[in-house]
Amino acid sequence: MSTGLKKTTPDGCENSLSPEIQQEKIDEVRRLIGPQSGKLALYCSDASISRYLRARNWNVKKAVKMLKATLKWRLEFKPEEIRWDDVAVEAETGKIYRSSYKDKYGRPVLVMRPRCQNSKSIKGQIKYLVYCMENAILDLPRGQEEMVWLIDFHGFNLSNISIKVTRETAHVLQEHYPERLGVAILYDAPKIFEPFWMVAKPFLEPKTANKVKFAYSDNPNTTKIMDELFDMELVESAFGGKDDEDFDITKYAERMREDDKKIPLFWKTDSHVAATPLPPVVASQSVHNSNSEPDSDELSDVQAEKSSSPGEDDESPPVKNS
Repeated sequence: MSTGLKKTTPDGCENSLSPEIQQEKIDEVRRLIGPQSGKLALYCSDASISRYLRARNWNVKKAVKMLKATLKWRLEFKPEEIRWDDVAVEAETGKIYRSSYKDKYGRPVLVMRPRCQNSKSIKGQIKYLVYCMENAILDLPRGQEEMVWLIDFHGFNLSNISIKVTRETAHVLQEHYPERLGVAILYDAPKIFEPFWMVAKPFLEPKTANKVKFAYSDNPNTTKIMDELFDMELVESAFGGKDDEDFDITKYAERMREDDKKIPLFWKTDSHVAATPLPPVVASQSVHNSNSEPDSDELSDVQAEKSSSPGEDDESPPVKNS
């Protein structure tokens, strides 16, 4: 007789957990982390706890440890308090920005250009990265939890990146933003990047590393991959798209300052909102769909990985995104 729980196979694939068991695990995590207040209470929604459980293959003990570390980090780092003017100097070259378009699955797109690195401050770079992550989460449509990274390697050289920054970046993203990355496309990475990738890859968990895809403008498969994910009329020409406009820091700053105005609503913690729990996640997806990774050569499989939970995401604001 099936209990609903299945063991993980050696290749990492898993069979389904029933929605009831998933909810039981979510409730157990909430009990073990204890009562939270204010913004941390809002953060610990069913949807958020579910991401930590998926990141730890539904192991309650490991998920609790991970979530507690994030709550401590958020209390100290205060990512929700970062505003554009706090990070504008880091942003002025366009080394990371949120595009004005989403992919075909509603996922926000962060564009990254290593050649535009303009800072040697690890603290400053991480703070700007966190701001970009929080801003992309703010832009998530309901029912979507993931984002896409497009990394433009044109003009890249090894002086543009740092092992220390890469290590810290991997730590922050994996430990405090679990299950947020849908896919990262490294576009036209040069041969000189390969040694760095071999050094950096061990910092990544296998699940995350498998979401990193290499794409090349002279490879016909790349065109197919991009067409499957994006409306190429909107995508920057650096990625084979039709948009030839250069990054405009003035226009982008205006967008970000407008987004900053939404943050108080996003983290509204008055007594009514804080006391009203968000609807429980409708855990219809299987653990296999949530955790198994796509074949490294088939980006189209990633599309099936996006969160299918129709429940409200924990970081959705109380008003509908514009």
